[in-house]
Amino acid sequence: MIMRSNEIPLGDPATHFWLTRSAARAMGVNLSEAMATGQLTPRDYSEMVTNCRACHMVEGCQHWLATEAVTRCKAYESCLNKGLLERLQDEVLGLHKVPA
Repeated sequence: MIMRSNEIPLGDPATHFWLTRSAARAMGVNLSEAMATGQLTPRDYSEMVTNCRACHMVEGCQHWLATEAVTRCKAYESCLNKGLLERLQDEVLGLHKVPA
């Protein structure tokens, strides 16, 4: 496989699928439920895993997941999905009410 200089090598899909789910779960977010309720599209979910696969902070993320409290208020600081995870967390926990 020939890599171009502008291509980012992606990590193992299965590893990053589980890291993405684990990070969300650690924040109190169930990605399957978020998809079922329309808070997360299948494309968004796919992009989250791809973002994770492009991240070079895997060891830091794994350490964060293994050593911190079970439920966290914020995403891992270097997480490429931080903004989306925190938005979903706000919606799930009712911290950000959308006007009717």
